[in-house]
Amino acid sequence: MLALSAARPRVHLTLPTYNEAENLEAFVRAVLPPLRAGAPGGFGIVVVDDASPDGTGEIADRLAAEIDELEVVHRPGKDGLGAAYLAGFRHALDSGADLIMVMDSDFSHDPAYVPAMLAAAEHADLVLGSRYVKGGGVRDWPPVRRVLSRGGGLYSRLVLGTSVRDMTGGFRCIRREVLEGIEPSTLRAQGYVFNIELTYRAIRGGWRVAEVPIVFRDRQRGTSKMSLPIAIEALWLVPRLRREFRAGPRPGSARAAQPVAAPPDE
Repeated sequence: MLALSAARPRVHLTLPTYNEAENLEAFVRAVLPPLRAGAPGGFGIVVVDDASPDGTGEIADRLAAEIDELEVVHRPGKDGLGAAYLAGFRHALDSGADLIMVMDSDFSHDPAYVPAMLAAAEHADLVLGSRYVKGGGVRDWPPVRRVLSRGGGLYSRLVLGTSVRDMTGGFRCIRREVLEGIEPSTLRAQGYVFNIELTYRAIRGGWRVAEVPIVFRDRQRGTSKMSLPIAIEALWLVPRLRREFRAGPRPGSARAAQPVAAPPDE
């Protein structure tokens, strides 16, 4: 695919939020040092808040008044995770970002992995924080959720015929060329399946995908946004994606996901 630019890339971190008042400020302050260390070309953070009734948006505004790199996008209501991602992507591209990173703001995604994700992006177009490659893992999940997560991942791999181990994870780093190439506005999934669709379309478009091992820790504060409708969405959307791309990628374009070594402290 495209050769990586010799210039230092500008990084843009998107944080979609809904009722994260208990986590947001601590997370933003924790992610600032690794961003400063891992993004010498500069960075920005945008909080995309869906009119959280618990005051998350007001906390974000207060932080933005203090932190030059932080901006806030206020949306009129809760309209799905996929739509929040799209709002963040649009803002990042309009702001001139070269790399767009997405994380959860509840500490499920450890800010300490940010430098490893950015380092992997020097050789890949889409970097996934992966729970299911060597060195990765999950902490504090009940057995049922573990089974559902692994089962959903296996289902996606089998139906879509891909070697990517963690299709659903929300910790990822994307080159702007990938987003421009797949036209995010055409992505249809509105729940966590959004991540499956984005990853699959990137693979079929010939973009290089890498997985960085991460340890995912369940949130300690606030309420999970996972729901039964999100799981049901996967059952019908994943086979639909497969049918739409049945013709296959253009010759020589598809590449298998490449695992990336774990950070030294893992």
